Amino acid sequence: MKQRRTFLKNAAALGVAASFMPKALLASANEYNNTEGGGYTFLFQGDSITDGNRTRNNDWNHIMGHGYVYLVSSRLWYELPEKKFHFINRGVSGNSVTDLSNRWQQDTLDIKPDLLSILIGINDAVSFIDGNTYNSADNFKARYHALLQQTKDAMPQVQLVMIEPFILPVGKVKDKWDIYSEELLKRQAIVKELAATFNAIHIPMQDHFNNALQRATADYWIWDGIHPMPAGHELMARTWLKEVGKKLKFIK
Repeated sequence: MKQRRTFLKNAAALGVAASFMPKALLASANEYNNTEGGGYTFLFQGDSITDGNRTRNNDWNHIMGHGYVYLVSSRLWYELPEKKFHFINRGVSGNSVTDLSNRWQQDTLDIKPDLLSILIGINDAVSFIDGNTYNSADNFKARYHALLQQTKDAMPQVQLVMIEPFILPVGKVKDKWDIYSEELLKRQAIVKELAATFNAIHIPMQDHFNNALQRATADYWIWDGIHPMPAGHELMARTWLKEVGKKLKFIK
């Protein structure tokens, strides 16, 4: 009888202690028993911002590049080793949406990712500003739509993530701010529209960079108006994880 009273007393004490535990500790067992997302493949596509000077061989010291893709992948690989995630970076410096189309089969469809994250548009805008009318906003929309349709036809279940292109007033972008803003706004609107059409996770990255100006000047975040500084890549990684995590609960 004495043993029974001692057991009940200890059990009650444990119950009280549990009520004061941080929620994160109480939830951890359920989170790590969750098999959703196991073996998930994340593919990142885009231009130089995604490329991040990645290696083209199997040198794992550089294979993810040195930008937001590296930060996203390293964080999730560290936090969730039991998920056995696969991260692949296929960003190519200088690419426009047309360049993506030309290598899409090998660099995207053949990989068959579970999630495809795309950041494209700044090179299309710069090319148009420099006089190449082929890269107009209307043509950007048509080619991007065709690319996304091809993707969905081949991989109906793929989760699309569409990051809008962005700029800040630094360097040559600041010198031609009105025209850069005008052309980027067109392409940002297109990305948002296409994201809705194809049920993609839309990431309004321009808003996040604009908000960051309350903390530091533009050149702290983006060194030439287009390419992020290290802090800018961290901003992108945190934003990506937050926005994608709203849909994919297993990465939170």
